[in-house]
Amino acid sequence: MPALAITNFNIVLSVLGGWISLFGLVSYLCKESYYMSEAFISLLVGVAFSPRAANFIRPLAYADYDPLTLQAITLAFSRLVLGVQLVLAGVQLPSRYLHQQWRPLSMLLGPIMFMMWIATSLLVWALVPSFGPNGIGFLKALVVGSCVTPTDPVLSNVIVKGRFADHNVPKELQRIIVAESGANDGLGYPFLFFALYLIKYVGHDYPGDGAGSGRAMALWFYETWVYTIILSIVYGAAVGWIAKELLHWAEERKFVDRESFLVFAISLALFITGTCGMIGSDDVLACFIAGNVFTWDDWFRLETLDDSLQPTIDMLLNVTIFMWYGAVCPWEMFLRNGVGMQIYRLIVLGILVLLVRRLPWVFIAHKIPWGRKMIPQIEGAKQAIFVGFFGPVGVSAIFYLYITLEFLRGMDGPDGKPREDVKDLAETVTVVVWFIAICSIVVHGLSIPVGKLGFHLPRTLSKGLKSGAASPSRSVLPDSRRSSGGPLPSFNIGGRVSSFFTGRTPGWARPAERQSDDEHGTERHGETDYSQQGIPLTRPVYRIDGTIIRNPPASDTDAVESEPKDVAAVDNVEGPSQSQSRLDTTPTNSSNTTLDDGRRGRGVSATPAAREAMGSKSHSRAPGRSIWFPDDNSQGVGSAPTLVGENTAGVKQ
Repeated sequence: MPALAITNFNIVLSVLGGWISLFGLVSYLCKESYYMSEAFISLLVGVAFSPRAANFIRPLAYADYDPLTLQAITLAFSRLVLGVQLVLAGVQLPSRYLHQQWRPLSMLLGPIMFMMWIATSLLVWALVPSFGPNGIGFLKALVVGSCVTPTDPVLSNVIVKGRFADHNVPKELQRIIVAESGANDGLGYPFLFFALYLIKYVGHDYPGDGAGSGRAMALWFYETWVYTIILSIVYGAAVGWIAKELLHWAEERKFVDRESFLVFAISLALFITGTCGMIGSDDVLACFIAGNVFTWDDWFRLETLDDSLQPTIDMLLNVTIFMWYGAVCPWEMFLRNGVGMQIYRLIVLGILVLLVRRLPWVFIAHKIPWGRKMIPQIEGAKQAIFVGFFGPVGVSAIFYLYITLEFLRGMDGPDGKPREDVKDLAETVTVVVWFIAICSIVVHGLSIPVGKLGFHLPRTLSKGLKSGAASPSRSVLPDSRRSSGGPLPSFNIGGRVSSFFTGRTPGWARPAERQSDDEHGTERHGETDYSQQGIPLTRPVYRIDGTIIRNPPASDTDAVESEPKDVAAVDNVEGPSQSQSRLDTTPTNSSNTTLDDGRRGRGVSATPAAREAMGSKSHSRAPGRSIWFPDDNSQGVGSAPTLVGENTAGVKQ
């Protein structure tokens, strides 16, 4: 008889695979149309599948119901994600970037990061009642502050990748944000162990004769700065350079295939994370340095610029880690804990940390003349506020939290019990760091969509009210959309009117007054009114037999008018090796204008500007590829792919 095997392994695979598949179906809509962070969405899904809800993901059961084992698993998982993320962050920076941009990085990683640490620690010291007003209480606050000081490279992707970043964040500003978030993750060690060593050796319960601030500072200088920071920089640079030379050597002799070439950066991240972990150095910083040195000559970065393997691995790790965080987060400790942190204190602390931790210091640095010279990438006050606000707390904070808990377990007395002066520190750090990280994931994950909604919704409603007042006799109810021809107030985000479920422009949401043919500079052949048929389109279309040719946007129209009218030949999207499709040039009857069988039914752009744009795009269709994704070019959700025939004389331009 067949038997069910409802094991933890099978459940995890089912839940993880099912969620990634479902999210993939609407991933472009969520990330590029509504600017929703995949980290925020995955966190919510992790909570929904956790033991507190559906009970599909059971982290404690996977750790044999041992909290220490669960902490070790979470720490190892965080190390893995940070290692891969930071190698990829280093690889995506241009040649010699750390060397060329040492001035802005020294400002961001020096005075600004120091002030972030001090400001956060002061807030924690003031709002955590168990720390008290004494000196040891402030040292404990420094421990908490150091965990949330580094900006998270995973959450920073929401403002350095995707359509929002391409349209709103200058490229140089994106790069300096990537470089800072990668470097300061590894540089959190000195801040953390400065406070931990002082607590261990200056605290009144230290068992031994070697107590004192002198020993604490000696260990901090040698073990933290020399062995952890400097060694990791040297090791990462050496491994990155050797890997670069070996890959050059293998590629020149054609020893390496394409798949191994593309995955080389990922395997390099795994190697450095494992070896640095074995010697006890800073694997996070070593991964970032190795990634940047690995592409010091820009060769690997340019060779993999159009590759989708690295972003795919990146996405899988991001979704998985935040699902795990949603399941392992100690949500009940936010309401009930033994350190006197009521929920209202946590909320006030979370708000103040997000506002005061980073934003004032970046803004002040920009306003100071010498600070403005140090960070030329920040060109104005708005950019300073933007960079100051988007300094998220996420994976790196959880990583340093479990590093702290591991260190505190080594401070237990001979009887195995925590020292009296630090017995509440582990619980306090856990509650505060987790809550601030959750606040940052939620706030920074929703900031862009909420900001876009707040910007566009009043204008859209105002336009709708004005159109209704101008024609009060017209009904704008859903049942009378086509009969009235009047536009409904629509949800406009990112400059495109979108349906909530599909991200495409509904036919009823477009204005009834169509632009004239002269305005587009084109002649329509056999046009079918798709809006009257309820077909959602983003722009008016031409109909040529089985093929839809979309009306060009205004930018392309301008280019059309400036181009010669008799352009006849363009390259096929599928590459020079493929046979080029031809349009039947029968101008008298549009129904005779057809495409080859392999092209029938796909969207075609007949504008020279679109052809030029396609030629400059890095995401051209590979030979034999028959599908198109919305992020393959700059067109939005619902736009057709830009396929070009060789002869366009049948369509008058």
